[in-house]
Amino acid sequence: MKPNLDLHANRPFHLAGIGGVGMSALAQALLDQGFAVSGSDRLLDNGDETDVLQRLRGQGVRLFPQDGSGVGEASRLVVSSAVEPDNPDLRAAAGRKIPVIHRAEQLAELTRGLRLMAVAGTCGKSTVTAMAGWILQEAGLDPVVVNGAEVVGWMTDGRIGSVRKGLGTWCVVEVDESDKSLTVFKPEFAVITNASADHFNMDETLALFDVFRRNVTGAVIDGILEGGHPRPSTLEGERPREPDTGREACATLWGSRFQWRGVEFSLPMPGAHNIQNAWHAARLATHAGVSPKTAADALRTFPGVARRLQRHGLCGNAVVVDDYAHNPEKIAAAWQTVSACHGPVAAVWRPHGFGPLRKMMPGLVDMFARVMGRGDVLFVLPVYDAGGTADRGVNSETLVSALVARGAACHAVPTLDAAADALRAVSRGVGALLVLGARDPGLPRLAGKLAKS
Repeated sequence: MKPNLDLHANRPFHLAGIGGVGMSALAQALLDQGFAVSGSDRLLDNGDETDVLQRLRGQGVRLFPQDGSGVGEASRLVVSSAVEPDNPDLRAAAGRKIPVIHRAEQLAELTRGLRLMAVAGTCGKSTVTAMAGWILQEAGLDPVVVNGAEVVGWMTDGRIGSVRKGLGTWCVVEVDESDKSLTVFKPEFAVITNASADHFNMDETLALFDVFRRNVTGAVIDGILEGGHPRPSTLEGERPREPDTGREACATLWGSRFQWRGVEFSLPMPGAHNIQNAWHAARLATHAGVSPKTAADALRTFPGVARRLQRHGLCGNAVVVDDYAHNPEKIAAAWQTVSACHGPVAAVWRPHGFGPLRKMMPGLVDMFARVMGRGDVLFVLPVYDAGGTADRGVNSETLVSALVARGAACHAVPTLDAAADALRAVSRGVGALLVLGARDPGLPRLAGKLAKS
């Protein structure tokens, strides 16, 4: 990666919403290439300097409230799709005629000149990206990796752990379907993990992945076709064999195993979904010349991804597990995996937006009613409200009422502190406390707090 530093004359890239998972990763990638970075975030407006913001500040990033005050010296303003048209930073950039670029376009520009591997899909893409990057790292290929979640082994020296600074020719990035920005990338190789009606209906989602598929110049590892239209493999042993999944394996080991191409893979995390993730990552790595044996050796040491079935310790006798799951498929995978390993679950979930909750409501009700077993209990926090003009007519109480009507043990809790009290109160009667949800930085803090109590 050889950026033109003269192009911006050391004037910073200003990132609106720099504390978010995607924007903080881009900030780290820009810093790694020698660019100056500044940023704003609504959390700073509320006096909440998260651990991510502190790490960015420690690397020299100038942080501002999201009031337009930080834009003046910028060479360009970088925004995500979450930034509304009336955002003060956007207004300030327009007044000063400062160029505006989308986060995905900026990342695509930053990765030009590298051999790009892109990981897309509705579920699992952060884990697949992390696993593929770890495999390439352990194979000695020194990749650049830009992910949507932090890898535990890369959270060192005050860095944002979702980014690996590499000097090799390969780059692995997670690309996002939620705002259709994955279509700006032109990767050499790609994974599409799966597709479900999350941000769009199923027809729109499949059409979007079709566009992405056509942008890939080389092979596509296509979980949509494999999952929706099973077909015989042209290679014996191509599909993974899963001899040790389910309750019996998990009860004795927080992990999973499978065989592929005659090689035994042993993962330090449980779940059939993680077997699928590892299989995708190993196959992607073969396109960089990495053998299955080398991939298996690498994945044995994979340290895991933050907020992806991340264990924090014990609260009483219950293990505390934190997961980013926010749609029905991801929540079901996390709940069923933890339940298989530890028995009854007490969980707290925060919906990450009013629009997604409204669209996913029928699927959420059916999913929770299906996965919750005897002894399980769910506490639902208010929707994470980042402001804007969202329709707030469908809310957490709507979900709670629907689940209670289905016979589920479900309760609304008003705050994170109330959620902590509720989970502690039931911790003696369950095997695990599960913290679920996206966007809210208070959720991982809650998991850490529970594990210390």
